[in-house]
Amino acid sequence: MLNADENVGKDASEPGSVVLLRHGQTAWSVSGQYTGRTDLPLTKQGMLQARQAGARLRQSFPHGFEKNCVYASPLKRALQTAEQAGFDQPLPMPEIMEWDYGHAEGQRRQDLSQELGRDWDIWSDGPAAVMKLPKADRDEVLSSGEHVQVHVTPGESLPEVAERVDKAIAAIKPQILEGKDVLLIAHAHVLRILAMRWLGLDPMDARLLRMYTAHFGILGFYRGDQVLKHWNC
Repeated sequence: MLNADENVGKDASEPGSVVLLRHGQTAWSVSGQYTGRTDLPLTKQGMLQARQAGARLRQSFPHGFEKNCVYASPLKRALQTAEQAGFDQPLPMPEIMEWDYGHAEGQRRQDLSQELGRDWDIWSDGPAAVMKLPKADRDEVLSSGEHVQVHVTPGESLPEVAERVDKAIAAIKPQILEGKDVLLIAHAHVLRILAMRWLGLDPMDARLLRMYTAHFGILGFYRGDQVLKHWNC
């Protein structure tokens, strides 16, 4: 677990940290359905997880985050996580919206693999490989009884997602270099890809990281290098 002492009394001349908080549980994070741009709400458990994450963040960063250093994906599950965690007015950052899964939206990997007749993987194949499957816009009913609209698009390639997060990094880096800590509240895949780009690694390497719902990772600097400091806190 992150030692809060690491962030107490930090010299103002030192760079700050980037904190990556994944949203809490949703119905589709439980079922294993790809959730890109479909605007799912948190479950009751997800709300609780977000509050617990807020408590851990306050313990790890007792000095808090400046108002202009808290950003969130504009999707409902990220905004609800921000509110429940104690950050009720985050700045919207479209660049950290989740990967647009295209025809994989709302589907499970094993089902898509069965339809294709071969193993399909989001990292190596991407949404393009499932475009030929007959998917369409639809209304789906969640286990809570709530209806959500699923919109099917051509989707994004992994390099396109990486290009988006590179823009997010460029936008916040001046704040980090000023010694400020920046909080990004978003989604598992996009935050894992952002972590890889911070480290200067291939976005494909993000497949090697797992990120739990309502947990956070911390990126920063060490002796001039951009590093991964903590994960799944």
